[in-house]
Amino acid sequence: MKAWRVHENGEPREVMRLDEVPDPAAGPGQLLLRVRAANVNFPDALLCRGHYQVRPPLPFTPGVEICGEVVAAGEGAGIGIGVRVLAQPPLPGGGFAEYAVADAAAVRPAPEALDDAEAAALHIGYQTGWFGLHRRARLQAGETLLVHAAAGGVGSAAVQLGKAAGATVIGVVGGEDKARTARELGCDLVVDRRSEDIVAAVKEATGGRGADVVYDPVGGDAYTKSAKCVAFEGRILVVGFASGAIPSPALNHALVKNYAILGLHWGLYNTHDPAAVRACHEELTEFAAQGVIKPLVSERAPLDGAADAVQRVADGTTTGRVVVTPGLRKGAAR
Repeated sequence: MKAWRVHENGEPREVMRLDEVPDPAAGPGQLLLRVRAANVNFPDALLCRGHYQVRPPLPFTPGVEICGEVVAAGEGAGIGIGVRVLAQPPLPGGGFAEYAVADAAAVRPAPEALDDAEAAALHIGYQTGWFGLHRRARLQAGETLLVHAAAGGVGSAAVQLGKAAGATVIGVVGGEDKARTARELGCDLVVDRRSEDIVAAVKEATGGRGADVVYDPVGGDAYTKSAKCVAFEGRILVVGFASGAIPSPALNHALVKNYAILGLHWGLYNTHDPAAVRACHEELTEFAAQGVIKPLVSERAPLDGAADAVQRVADGTTTGRVVVTPGLRKGAAR
């Protein structure tokens, strides 16, 4: 089969190589999946660079989130052939390939309301948003939610989930195209950080109170601005550092302004509370069936375009989700 592999660390476009490798096989309790769609996540770029908290042995295949079809099942797997599932293939055998192996106990049914590309973009981003907003920040109806990178893959999920929770959502973006996307997603107010003062805009929109919850997958200057416009007893949710800059919070500021700084590493819930992960997936599936959420897939790339897709996500030039679809012919990307 064809699979992208990283033989040395560096920028995705430079170090990802499309190789011909043996087909994988499903062991006991495992499933062999034909990859129907593989979502591109920012951690894929960090993995290529060697900057992620997990460093798989070289060479490895990136691609941490897929929608796949079961083509073979190992002993005790308990899932039938032909079933469409969501999976996170364990590294070093990720999803930017024609086939991948996953543990049967960890896969989830793909929502019928979503196509392959949309389903591939559901699990990590929306679970992160749900656990962040509800489990960590305890977002309430009527509160104001500020979402950084609101037109991106992670931010767009938080916008939709915030609206579903009854919050007023302020989206921060960079550029008019992304501002248009954020409005279409349902943001009540969109702030273009390139031409507007984030802090002033948030305070004006909230009558000087500030945002009750801040969803920050960016870090760096975004965090600094958030601390200046978070409300009394507000919560700043630290989700990631897409800017590449990890902030150093001034804890004295948090004390005198009376707000909370909350970290979120969603993957830990798979170990510490797997029942909650299953329940979350059931709720997200119902939301999808109702049309409350729908992953924003801006581009479907063929398998041979995966390295370029990962690089563009790393560079922050994409809107919504970019999904690699191995069955898509070269030149047919949309």
